[in-house]
Amino acid sequence: MSQHVKPSKLVKGATGDWEIVVGMEIHAQVSSQSKLFSGASTEFGGEPNDHVSLVDAAMPGMLPVINEECVKQAVRTGLGLKARINLRSVFDRKNYFYPDLPQGYQISQFKYPIVGEGEVIVDVTPTEQITVGIERLHLEQDAGKSLHDQAPNESFVDLNRSGVALMEIVSRPDIRSAEEARAYVTKLRSILRYIGACDGNMEQGSLRADVNVSVRRPGEPLGTRCEIKNVNSIRFIGQAVETEARRQIAILEDGGKIDQETRLFDPARGETRAMRSKEEAHDYRYFPDPDLLPLEFDQAFVDALARDLPELPDAKRARFIGDYGLPPYDAGVLVADKETADYYEACVQAQTGKRDAKAVANWVTGDIAAAANAAGRSIAQAGVSPAQVAGLVDLIGDGTISGKIAKDVLALMFDEEQGKAPRDIVERRGMKQVTDTGEIEKAIDAIIAANPDKVAQAKAKPTMLGWFVGQAMKATGGKANPQAVNDILKAKLGL
Repeated sequence: MSQHVKPSKLVKGATGDWEIVVGMEIHAQVSSQSKLFSGASTEFGGEPNDHVSLVDAAMPGMLPVINEECVKQAVRTGLGLKARINLRSVFDRKNYFYPDLPQGYQISQFKYPIVGEGEVIVDVTPTEQITVGIERLHLEQDAGKSLHDQAPNESFVDLNRSGVALMEIVSRPDIRSAEEARAYVTKLRSILRYIGACDGNMEQGSLRADVNVSVRRPGEPLGTRCEIKNVNSIRFIGQAVETEARRQIAILEDGGKIDQETRLFDPARGETRAMRSKEEAHDYRYFPDPDLLPLEFDQAFVDALARDLPELPDAKRARFIGDYGLPPYDAGVLVADKETADYYEACVQAQTGKRDAKAVANWVTGDIAAAANAAGRSIAQAGVSPAQVAGLVDLIGDGTISGKIAKDVLALMFDEEQGKAPRDIVERRGMKQVTDTGEIEKAIDAIIAANPDKVAQAKAKPTMLGWFVGQAMKATGGKANPQAVNDILKAKLGL
């Protein structure tokens, strides 16, 4: 894809530079109440084999029936990926034997998927953006789960996941570093959550990544890839890319060759290890599933779903930049999580008056995010309402309190003043900043009189002014208006 990869993306080997090339297959569990071809529940965490219908257990004579909601979720996701929606697609049987696959085949889509080519715009850093091409999105069933740690001599099979709908989202090999790989999955997960097509909970297995990694000399053809299966955290995806690329570079620099194979990433050991040689499409003997007609719908079906789509991250980010004058980086941080974006907007719009949208963003992504994080909650569930945040920003804006006092007020709102309006807290506790210049002057005169040596130093070296500001703030209990302190000190010291 990119012949002109940035030098900073290249990996230094013993014999020169190498370029990492990554493509991903993301398996996203569709948010639906029942499975792709049966009415069994998709709820997470049931007793083993509790959510299994006769279809999921592959009993003789059972026929699959397509779940319309799963089709709608796939189309919505395709629209969110700016992808081509195929009005006709075909379900195929992908044949392989596995103990937790009762049918002996998986119903998937091969030649004719429901969604074709699209793209995702990814912010890798505040100043760097890449576009990752989407090759296709298809619907398929999940397999069950084999459990090998329940008894010393037996393996158990839990079919609760068997038949659950998955969207497999296949990217082009457009990713060039571990950092880009992490950013891509983060963005894709954000889009899925905005749409409501997948909850993105990697720890519950509802979003998993197969990561294809190869290396090459810059400008050369693509190298042989290895697929790392079922990586289940964004951090591990980054580590798996780094680890596998280093392994391949070491082999190639040693004069060896890379075998195309499927590998597993072991985070505890920080290594990938071979699982099996990689199957090709013909190994699966794909053929159209004779129990299912081709899936067909019209453009009106797609248009109706498009009309009901929520505002997606890219559009929301553009609007936050345009409407609220936010820098692109701040807007990007806020829209990464829909709940946070909604909370921020509610803060800006709470009550009346013109509010400083950038100041609100700083509080939401700074102190409020830190407090929420410490309590193990999301920002929106942190315990401070949008109206309280708006009130706090207004108090700073009209000079009633300083930024430093605002931090103390926020701490009180998280603790003993929960649910109280910031203005009431400030009034009741006497936390207003001192703007009476007479009072501030008195405090400064006392400091100057007591420290003639420091006065002399400040005149010679104006950076000493900071010491006087600190003393004046201390003398007024941190309540003096910092700007007034600065102005009066400069006048008194003749700076």
